[in-house]
Amino acid sequence: MKLRVRFLQLPVIFDAERLAREVAAIPEAAWRPHPQGYPGNDALTLITVNGDPYSDARNGPMGPTAHLLACPYLMQVLEALGATWGRSRLMRLSGAAEVTPHVDTDYYWRDHMRVHVPIVTQPTVRFLCGGEAINMAAGQCWIFDTWSLHSVHNDATRARIHLVADTVGGAGLSTLIEQARPAGVPIDGWSPRLVEPRDGAAPCLPYESRNAPTVMTPWELRDHVSFLMSELAQVGPQTGAAGQILMRLRNNWHGLWARSGDDAVAWPEYAALLEEAWPQLEAVGVGAIPLKNGMSFGRCLRALVFESALGGRSTGMDIESRAAPGEASARKAPAARHGRDPIFDRPIFIVSPPRSGSTLVFETLAAAPALATIGGESHTLMEQIPAINPAARGWDSNRLNTADADPATVATLRGRFRQALRLRDGTPIPRDPVRMLEKTPKNALRIPFLAAAFPESRFIYLHRDPRPTLASMIEGWRSGQFRTYPNLPGWREPEWSFLLTPGWRDLIGSLLESVVAHQWATTMSILLGDLSALPRDRWLGVRYEAFIAAPEREIARMASALDFAWDRALGALPLSRHTLTPPRADKWRVHEGEIETTRSVWEPQEARAAAMIG
Repeated sequence: MKLRVRFLQLPVIFDAERLAREVAAIPEAAWRPHPQGYPGNDALTLITVNGDPYSDARNGPMGPTAHLLACPYLMQVLEALGATWGRSRLMRLSGAAEVTPHVDTDYYWRDHMRVHVPIVTQPTVRFLCGGEAINMAAGQCWIFDTWSLHSVHNDATRARIHLVADTVGGAGLSTLIEQARPAGVPIDGWSPRLVEPRDGAAPCLPYESRNAPTVMTPWELRDHVSFLMSELAQVGPQTGAAGQILMRLRNNWHGLWARSGDDAVAWPEYAALLEEAWPQLEAVGVGAIPLKNGMSFGRCLRALVFESALGGRSTGMDIESRAAPGEASARKAPAARHGRDPIFDRPIFIVSPPRSGSTLVFETLAAAPALATIGGESHTLMEQIPAINPAARGWDSNRLNTADADPATVATLRGRFRQALRLRDGTPIPRDPVRMLEKTPKNALRIPFLAAAFPESRFIYLHRDPRPTLASMIEGWRSGQFRTYPNLPGWREPEWSFLLTPGWRDLIGSLLESVVAHQWATTMSILLGDLSALPRDRWLGVRYEAFIAAPEREIARMASALDFAWDRALGALPLSRHTLTPPRADKWRVHEGEIETTRSVWEPQEARAAAMIG
């Protein structure tokens, strides 16, 4: 939303230490990469469409996620601001990271304000907007002008965490804004009021239920056009010609509205009006007309009106292909796929036991131009579906078979994946079908289930020498960083880590090296058996050692076998995000004695794997 000033500080302040304690209690797995893909940025969802913690959508009925409901003071903060809430999150910016300069120009931001409450921050964190720079101190409350160019820079080494809540407003927030002060402007007697935590039942917050038009009213259309015309950086023949075309569109739209309103019968006629007007606007050069904030008039007009006037539904015209120079995308309608999965085109699952190097392979392949990922592993995405969570299955294991792929579970799983997927630049998928890349170690026990849920699925089996793998698993268990089921009934210390394998109860009381060896061998036995049952063209074997030695060769082999494009040259491979200590060829020998005592457990599966992949 455009504000009259760059920054406004609201006259309330909150207990940042209390908020920080609530945030720290939320599991780290709840944090997800920023939907726009900014490096060093991640987010934790608080208010989303239907309360789905994996949704980044901005349109639809909003509700609280389980993360918000677990934070009573955070809910009290939102209540104190007195607004109707849209999509809201915790946003974390790692040390030495930034939110790159940008302007929020689409329909959502025309009327939405973004409220910031810093929870964890440092004096060196700078928020820039329209040439002004401030530091938002912990516990303060701010709104800012999203219509101006803005960015955030964290020059410190510690992460910064803000509550970032979106709203169109409310009676309480309106009062706070009236009492707010612009950044750096002293006001006699002005002091923010402390909103302290209180005991009692959690507040009942108001959430958006309608946030996009079915058909934009003529009055709203007129308002958007008038706003953009008032934001022109210059007036000339181009702008006059564009104004005439838009006046005709407004009049015709109003006439159709007076006759039909938002009746679906009239949608094709509304679409025809947009299809007729856009080429005329393009012909007079709307893409080259600048606005005061440096953006293109054509781009903003397209976002506010032409892509939103019918609630985001397609008008039958390729608006993107007619964008201003330099703004066009390569999106085209997909070819017909008779008898094929209409949503998931040959999704790729990387399967392997834990600590086999799958994160490194996944993070490398995620840079492919046409592959989409959810940004990390899917533990929470999958196990919040009751039928998949082992707690609902008597804590048997993470094993899933074809029989577990019932229609309701499959529909929920596919919907969650589709909603969470992003391309390598962090942008949402423009249209179906999509090529998904997924990597979660537990999926080594779910191949039949995944093959049924995603009929065109392909599998990359990543094999690594079991000795360094077992050594890394031992270290992972001891580190406590890979705990998956810390309260596993009947299990003793250390807390259960990595995937839950069938027969785990037989390992109670065993030495850790024996637990790890059986965990690896059981996973391998199931994984190899499941792959053998698939047609040979549905899986590809890759050796981790070969990938490390010649990554470009192995990527070319994978791209050729699985039919995806690759457009980047590889330098030195980076460490994966789950690396515990720097790699070294003989690092595993620290645990050589422990591993050798379990050779009879793991060696048969190693021989079987060697025979399968050569």
